[in-house]
Amino acid sequence: MQRLRRPEALLALGVIGLGCVALYETTRIPVSPMYARVGPTAMAYAASLLLTGLGVALLVEAWRGRWTSPPEETATPLNLRAIGWLLLGLVLNIGLIGPLGFMPASTLLFACTARAFGSRRPLRDAAIGAIFAAIAYFGFAQLLGINIGAGLLAGWV
Repeated sequence: MQRLRRPEALLALGVIGLGCVALYETTRIPVSPMYARVGPTAMAYAASLLLTGLGVALLVEAWRGRWTSPPEETATPLNLRAIGWLLLGLVLNIGLIGPLGFMPASTLLFACTARAFGSRRPLRDAAIGAIFAAIAYFGFAQLLGINIGAGLLAGWV
């Protein structure tokens, strides 16, 4: 049996601790009795439990000694153009989500993010982003009853 890898074990314990803090904070969220099954804390509980489970799995890997470090990477220069596209997408999303609404702002964010990762097909990326934004919007609006802002599309949706 191999020795416990201390740095990896400390990281795993930190992830477990973060999951436990998130779980505790989730219990403090006030919940209205009008929610019969799925309330505002459902995803927070799921994320907290998954984070804690990830920490436990990391601790097991550190204990077994199978958690290996990746080989040293060669230094790659910082891609400022990609960072610029990401920042542009975030700024557009923040600036346009109020006047235009969630779906157009999120579509632009998706297209800018795809461009930052090297995509050269902006129309396709915008179409995919629009589909994902529509799914998210209708999921919040119809399933959870949360209005996240229709903006210009309020009459259509």
